[in-house]
Amino acid sequence: MTKEEVISKTAEYVNQKLLGESSGHDWWHILRVWNNAKHILKAETGVDSFVVELAALLHDIADWKFNGGDETAGAVIARDWLLELGVEQKVADHVYKIIATSSFKGAAVDIPMETLEGKIVQDADRLDALGAVGIGRTFAYGGNRGREMYNPEVKPQLHDSAQKYMMNTSPTINHFYEKLLLLADRMNTKTARKIAKHRHKYMEVFLDEFFKEWNGTA
Repeated sequence: MTKEEVISKTAEYVNQKLLGESSGHDWWHILRVWNNAKHILKAETGVDSFVVELAALLHDIADWKFNGGDETAGAVIARDWLLELGVEQKVADHVYKIIATSSFKGAAVDIPMETLEGKIVQDADRLDALGAVGIGRTFAYGGNRGREMYNPEVKPQLHDSAQKYMMNTSPTINHFYEKLLLLADRMNTKTARKIAKHRHKYMEVFLDEFFKEWNGTA
């Protein structure tokens, strides 16, 4: 099986698994991340694009948020799928490592991505958490999990451990301060940093308007 066939079959597999998912981690999220990754790839050299595309496609096949906090659930499924298709063990293992270590773990938790391939996938995924689409996904997820939209009595927290971050159930608006507004400064590549800067500013404008309306001043 050629690399192109593996990518095509993987895209079909993920589409079937995630199409119609309602938390913002659906097939269309995957497609955007895949496209982001391919865009970033254009500016990078010495990268295994096969690994990047596969990891982008499979990165949310079983997100920890829906699997009891198991950060390896999706990575295991991804590796098994690739080995089933006859992909080399080292490629499958690389994809596994990227998926298992790419998620945001808390404001004060720094787990650097080891490879450029991983950095590209991480950037591609984080870009989709920013801007207009990121705002939409944030509220979709909050609604899916039954969270309040905003509660001024519940203050945002800058979590200092992955466990605290993963157990957090604060209102949706808090998520902007606990994660989303921190992402632009954590991008790995020049291409992603440029895109993130614009999307970050868009979120700041949104939040400014949100609080004006909330307080009855706009």
